[in-house]
Formats: sequence, structure tokens, C-alpha cells
Amino acid sequence: MTSIVRALGAFGRFWKDFLIGEAPELFLGTLIFVGAALALHHHGYVAVVLLPLIIVAFLGGSVFRGRAKS
Repeated sequence: MTSIVRALGAFGRFWKDFLIGEAPELFLGTLIFVGAALALHHHGYVAVVLLPLIIVAFLGGSVFRGRAKS
């Protein structure tokens, strides 16, 4: 039983490191972008304006965070 628990823990840590890695704000931005795209799929003009703004905001935040670290 403990080997199964360890294997599941290692599997979970792998996916956390693979998906989130060193840039958790990009993972969060991706989730927000996909959620907004799903919520706005019937509102074409709003989606055309809002979705690129979400991408630019999160990428700009990531660049700002990266420059602050260096």
C-alpha cells in the first residue's frame, strides 16, 4: 500500500512541476484565459477585445516578475 501512495505522490509532484514549474502566474493566466474563453464563447466582440488583454496582462506581469528577480 505504501508503494502505491509513494507512486501517486511522485506522479502528482511530476505534474505540479511540469504544469506550474517556475512560473505559476503563467499557469494561473492560462486557467483564467481558458475559463474566460469558455464563458465568452457566445459573445464574439467582447471575447475579441477581452481575451488578448488577458494574455498581454499576464505576459507583462511575468516579464515584470522576471526582471525583478534578476
